[in-house]
Amino acid sequence: MTVVLDGESLTPEDVAAVARDEERIEVAEPARERLRASRARVEDVIESGEAVYGLNTGFGELVDERIPPAEIEQLQTNLLRSHAAGAGRELEREEVRAMLVARINALVTGYSGIRETVVDHLVAMCNEGVHPVVRSRGSLGASGDLAPLAHASLVVIGEGEADVDRHDAEDGAPDTKRLDGEAALAEIGLEPLSLQPKEGLALINGTQLTAGLAALAVVDGERLVRGADAAGALTIETSLGTTATADRAIHEARPHTGQLESARTVRELTAGSEIVEAHRNCDRVQDAYSLRCLPQVHGAVRDALEHLREAVEVELNSATDNPLVFAGDRVDARASGTDRAAVLSGGNFHGAPLALRLEYARLALTDLAAISERRIDRLLNPNLQEPHLPPFLAADSGVESGYMIAQYTAAALVNELRSLGAASADNTPVSGGQEDHVSMSAQSALHVRRAVENATQVVGAELVCGAQAAEYVDDAFETDDSLSLGVGTGAVYELVREVVPSLKADRPVHDDVDRAAALLSRGLVDESIARATGSSGN
Repeated sequence: MTVVLDGESLTPEDVAAVARDEERIEVAEPARERLRASRARVEDVIESGEAVYGLNTGFGELVDERIPPAEIEQLQTNLLRSHAAGAGRELEREEVRAMLVARINALVTGYSGIRETVVDHLVAMCNEGVHPVVRSRGSLGASGDLAPLAHASLVVIGEGEADVDRHDAEDGAPDTKRLDGEAALAEIGLEPLSLQPKEGLALINGTQLTAGLAALAVVDGERLVRGADAAGALTIETSLGTTATADRAIHEARPHTGQLESARTVRELTAGSEIVEAHRNCDRVQDAYSLRCLPQVHGAVRDALEHLREAVEVELNSATDNPLVFAGDRVDARASGTDRAAVLSGGNFHGAPLALRLEYARLALTDLAAISERRIDRLLNPNLQEPHLPPFLAADSGVESGYMIAQYTAAALVNELRSLGAASADNTPVSGGQEDHVSMSAQSALHVRRAVENATQVVGAELVCGAQAAEYVDDAFETDDSLSLGVGTGAVYELVREVVPSLKADRPVHDDVDRAAALLSRGLVDESIARATGSSGN
């Protein structure tokens, strides 16, 4: 598979395919034509001698400093060097790749005035396994993700460092070696570039760290909420809760899109359940909110992630650097009927459109983890659980603690998410006050990455506990027959049991939770449900 970048159609799934599956990328020919036309317009402006921000002036507070023609190329190089001022952990391989593919696609929209060869260097780096070493902290989300993109772009000019895939082992398996930028390019047959006017700014001015991380968060978050539907349905079933709360009539009376979808999923998962049928006419008609309101809460999370997806899909296919280069007849203020270039300064680098929706998604994922933790407690807590379940699901409670501490860990993970601040609500003026309102969008994106990670662990713990609770369901009924789970919940139970054996005696349970969380993050829960129910999931 090759992901074709045209500046118009990149999706979060495409970003994940490049970032994680390391699919190759190529640039569509119409996008190349736009690159060439945009570069020609930049050269026209340079020849005119006008003072134009980003081409022949300083940056930020230094905007009024005119740069002599002989120093313009040095200006672009200095820009990358000076802005590579990041801190904190290094970005993971998939995070770097997500940022790179998002940056390339933004450039090929044709408004950045960059040469085709610069884009080709970035494409080759992605395809041949040259991954710049990028520090994760330092972006304010305006003027875009400057510091991380500068670290990545240094390699294009033969500076900085990169982790390079090498295939010289006898078995052909790649190993990775850290090299300086020039040596890294040499590994794939490229030479460092000397940047021309506008190119340094075009490489680092944009929201592509934010957009790349947000794209991965959309894919992961949507997969997780589907897995949480499955974990919650298994908990409802094994705790002898009622599935009547997923009845279509209830949710059509309040038809939020996500709520309808989560309710439908619970119905599909528990279809054919002998356990549900065995207690359908019991006296209990209402469950606790964590069971009864699953469609409403999970559905709201679905809607929040859809809201983020809409912004990410727009952002991935947008021009987000500054200034932008237009044909003259595209710009109202200069409409002259000619093709004379117009280079306009604006604020498309500001990350607010992503930052605010990322905050919403972070809160939603925190709530998803919180309701899952409450369901775990209902399976384990002897003061809340159903009589057929032993305290903490221990085979010999008292002597053994079972999954007691799994709930502690879930509570700690939820607490950590609740303690994350709303990064986008903060503002620190920079660049001598010229950049006096910033979005902090990259920090919001990093927080959402943490929210997905923590929530996946919590839902993984619920899957483990739900599967263990299934071992005791028959004890609730006076029957010699083993009652079946639903078609979907049964498939999920079997999947969990492939990697987590039934708890017969105390053991370290972190491996149990990690393995179940991996089923969620690798999409195996999705695949299992799809095979069992014939549903592709949404």
